Amino acid sequence: MSQQKFYITTPIYYVNARPHIGHTYTTVVCDALARRHRMLGDDTLFLTGTDEHGQKIERSAAANGKSPQQFTDEVSAEFRGLWDRLGISYDQFIRTTSPEHKRGVQEMFLLLQEKGYIYKGSYTGQYCVFDELYADDNTPGTPCPVCGRPTETVQEENYFFKLSSMAEPLLKYYEEHPELIYPETRRNEVIAFVKSGLRDLSISRTTFKWGIPVPNDPAHVIYVWLDALCNYATAVGFGSDDAKDKARYDHYWPASVHMIGKEIVRFHCVYWPAFLLAAGLPLPEKIVAHGWLLFEESKMSKSRGNIVRSETILDVLGADALRYFLFREIPFGQDGSFSFDALVQRYNSDLANGLGNLASRTLSMIHRYFEGAVPEAAAKFAGAGEDTACFDPKTAEAAIAGFSQKFDEFNFNGALVDLWSFMATVDDYITKNTPWKLASSAEPEAQEKLRTVLYNCAEALRIITVLAHPVIPDSTKKIYTQLGLGDMAKADLNSLAWGQFQTGTRLGTVEAVFPRADKSAIERMQQMEEERKIAAAPAAEPSAPNTAPVVEGAAPADGHMPLAPQITIDDFVKIDLRVATVLTAEKVEKADKLIRLTVDLGFEQRQIVAGIAKAYAPETLVGRKVVIVANLAPRKLRGIESNGMIVAASFGEHGTPALASFLEEVPNGSRLK
Repeated sequence: MSQQKFYITTPIYYVNARPHIGHTYTTVVCDALARRHRMLGDDTLFLTGTDEHGQKIERSAAANGKSPQQFTDEVSAEFRGLWDRLGISYDQFIRTTSPEHKRGVQEMFLLLQEKGYIYKGSYTGQYCVFDELYADDNTPGTPCPVCGRPTETVQEENYFFKLSSMAEPLLKYYEEHPELIYPETRRNEVIAFVKSGLRDLSISRTTFKWGIPVPNDPAHVIYVWLDALCNYATAVGFGSDDAKDKARYDHYWPASVHMIGKEIVRFHCVYWPAFLLAAGLPLPEKIVAHGWLLFEESKMSKSRGNIVRSETILDVLGADALRYFLFREIPFGQDGSFSFDALVQRYNSDLANGLGNLASRTLSMIHRYFEGAVPEAAAKFAGAGEDTACFDPKTAEAAIAGFSQKFDEFNFNGALVDLWSFMATVDDYITKNTPWKLASSAEPEAQEKLRTVLYNCAEALRIITVLAHPVIPDSTKKIYTQLGLGDMAKADLNSLAWGQFQTGTRLGTVEAVFPRADKSAIERMQQMEEERKIAAAPAAEPSAPNTAPVVEGAAPADGHMPLAPQITIDDFVKIDLRVATVLTAEKVEKADKLIRLTVDLGFEQRQIVAGIAKAYAPETLVGRKVVIVANLAPRKLRGIESNGMIVAASFGEHGTPALASFLEEVPNGSRLK
């Protein structure tokens, strides 16, 4: 088979906040597709990276007392570190602050300008800093149509891209290339959006500096979405004069698959194709949009406080448990629900009791009955037949074909359902043939059946392992080694078929791959998430700055953190701040930062868990007057219910807490106003 090019990309992740499980979902899908195409022998390039420019980044950096470059270096490293820990097999990691990317973005701007698609004008309207989105239909005070946050009124001179002139070319291209946008629901949404009318798009900003300068006009920086979208081309050499870079671009561009979340469909399926068509460049072959990963029925978001960190699951169950859950539980293209309970249930049923149990049973019996060497199947039981020892090869062939077709059509959960159904057939085959009973019989017929049954089970396990490898690479690699088959990287999907296991192959040491998880695994993950929320110092939501801009390598000019966004008196009165006296205080077991307090509000006593153990010894708190948020919803930390929050200032490099207190004697229960 001739080698095919397969170039797949994740969206580049915006570094205004740390990575969470939603980012992981997109990335592991791309990783599995890249792994599968490598196993098919394709010339595969898997790109991921970080999007590091824009007003939101500039403000988030200022809110954290850092320069934009320092801030983006730190958060980008967190993304890369997580992908490495997850075993993501990316071939290239791009950062939009790199010189190569900057050069390519400026080349794209000049190309569009030369072709007459860019002009200079002025913009007055609404802008969402969070989504870096021009909300042209909004009026002042109305929320962003994407995220619901307030928009800001922008008045500035801009360069504009003639997006209005691209409606007909885009619609024509969508019609001629129906495969471009997947799934069809997203394609229909995009077509409807374009048919509703397109307005020219502002592609530069002058009110901040953290971006790529417009060529020959450095007072402007290039709109972050034009900047970001170009990464797919700049990563493979677009904009370079070097002969090797040009050859690489010609080889890999256009991308085979852009994998994105549904919230950025407009940018990828309208703006990006419009830029490419206007520039006379090839469009990507396919843009695939998946749904959201929901937690407690809401999209995960830092502002909602419902983010789940992938590290929590890695620490307790490992990478493959998370990967399998995301592929098996979520119908691709639709929104999917995540919970720790569902994760552990799926892990136990499909991995511990399913694949792990099949591997353990099969390999242990081969070790026990045949001294660790794969036996030879008796010819008399080959193919389909009435005897239970017969195993129909067509069952395996159908499993291979069905899994491959569905996986390549992005029907990942359907592919895994079919593969696990084949696994259930093998389990049923073992149950019907009772190899442990056959082994106890001295009859030649029984021994022939035993050899046949265990060969067939080993062969079925080999096929399941190879097919599942892109989804759960770590555990399948271990099973493949236990099967005595060596390097999983040499497994060839193109030639995968029944009957290829060489008899006499010596098995490796049999070890449990998926230890069963009990209820404590759920509790540990929940506790770890609560502790991470307390310990984390995430980037602030971007808001209009109240201090001078941060200069690279310097602290804010006045040495203080910028103020948070303004609120109204109605917002403030919702927070019920009360005076209380600490009655008891003790450290929470196995939690370095947590103290359990009992406080007296005058009219009632409360239990509160506070992350102040590194600043205060418990005995120094007893009898102290404190301020608490009295109407905060209860939550559990380390399994202990906390009914309120202690108010403290945060100062210094490590955010050391200092409790709010009073010079006067203030009665318990008094409300702060």
